[in-house]
Amino acid sequence: MSETQVSAEDFELIRRQVREFIRGDVVPRENEIMNADRIPDDLRTTAAEMGLFGYAIPAEWGGLGLDLVQDVELAMEFGYTTLSLRSMFGTNNGIAGQVLVGFGTDEQRKTWLGRIATGDVVASFALTEPGAGSNPAGLRTHARRDGDGWVIEGQKQFITNAPIADLFIVFARTRGAQPKDPGIAVFLVPADTPGVTVGPKDAKMGQEGAWTADVTFTDVHAPADALVGGDEAAGYRAAMTSLARGRIHVAALAVGTAQRALDESVAHAAHHTQGGVRIGDFQLVQAMLADQQAGVLAGRAMVRETARAYVTGEDRRIAPSATKLFCTEMVGRVADLAVQVHGGAGYMREIPVERIYRDVRLLRLYEGTSEIQRLIVGGGLVRQAIKDS
Repeated sequence: MSETQVSAEDFELIRRQVREFIRGDVVPRENEIMNADRIPDDLRTTAAEMGLFGYAIPAEWGGLGLDLVQDVELAMEFGYTTLSLRSMFGTNNGIAGQVLVGFGTDEQRKTWLGRIATGDVVASFALTEPGAGSNPAGLRTHARRDGDGWVIEGQKQFITNAPIADLFIVFARTRGAQPKDPGIAVFLVPADTPGVTVGPKDAKMGQEGAWTADVTFTDVHAPADALVGGDEAAGYRAAMTSLARGRIHVAALAVGTAQRALDESVAHAAHHTQGGVRIGDFQLVQAMLADQQAGVLAGRAMVRETARAYVTGEDRRIAPSATKLFCTEMVGRVADLAVQVHGGAGYMREIPVERIYRDVRLLRLYEGTSEIQRLIVGGGLVRQAIKDS
């Protein structure tokens, strides 16, 4: 069981500071971020000074030391604005940083985690490939031994923060897959290593300001100490553990964004008229608001319970996938209803719900698609029943 390193009182101060930053500093600049397709330097500096690049990194390695129960509370705050802000420091705290926290050697942690926590180093999680996304077992990037070290070859795609990354957490096949061993290892590869090539940033449907790109590894030489944990077998466990934790975080983001979409819908319904009648007085509009509110309340409760069960070790597989599935599908419905409540205005650029509608579509795809989550949950329940019988 993970011990909470930050008291409830101290965490509440952190949460309030984050809320003030998000709603006071970031929300007013959402269109600036969207149109420029980048997070302004002053917001990045403020986020770093607040410790947001390392809020989920243990305090002994330079972070704030928040556990997942506290993490999701911040994620719900981050979700209230453009998701590209959270993406800027999300990989440091989440799927990339947690691989080092959970599986790195003391020397690897000492070398990297302090700089990751301050934002001096941006870590990027290089797992997804053209033929391997939600299912890492299809991985084709490979690493072969070369003396004491390794040579890595392969291509990754849709890698978050790749254009600004200083360190890639690279998943590569080192041996043939076995029934209980997919043969995947993890390597720490600095972005300036010869043979590492980052492609142009992707043009995406939404989440402007959150940069992704292809990354190619051509005859990349990595020393022996680049192997995470000094153990080839740790790779797949690292991927699955990081993804399960990340799924709860993404679910919390979805809840935060759903809350924003609901708030925008209620404000529009309360202050705009149609045919001389307040929109919010129409019963069918009230029904849409009610469905949005029900989704937000259910998602928030689910995220909090799942985070608690993850921290205690009670459930680190089925509940994260079920929660990610429910909350990311829920925010899609809530965002769609938000556009409907706004009518034609909801289809216009620079109206928050139009951006939200595009931004949240990605949540059903990354960290494992909704279809993969259904397979994990359904298959997990059947296997558990067989085991218990």
